[in-house]
Amino acid sequence: MFPSDPHMLVSAINMMLRDGEYENLEDLCACFDRDPEELKSTLLAHGYTFDGQQFK
Repeated sequence: MFPSDPHMLVSAINMMLRDGEYENLEDLCACFDRDPEELKSTLLAHGYTFDGQQFK
């Protein structure tokens, strides 16, 4: 389950992608049964943008 606090959410996503647990945001979201676009919208609503290129 993803954290509901937006700052903790960003931290959790960064950690899981940075540490190589998941190949990309789509894989991470599939594992947690979440829509990647919904997650990006949630982040954007709190001033965060997702740049998948940073994890390659």
